Amino acid sequence: MNADTATPALPRHTARDLTAGGNIAEIELDGQVYTLRITKAGKLILTK
Repeated sequence: MNADTATPALPRHTARDLTAGGNIAEIELDGQVYTLRITKAGKLILTK
């Protein structure tokens, strides 16, 4: 594959960074606020 036609890498964000080391963060998209939560089992839940 030619480097000029390669797909750029997807942005990656660490959930622990988004929650500043805690278990919860708010994420805003187009004026809507969502809550990102890390469960005790280490899973992610995103709610509106």
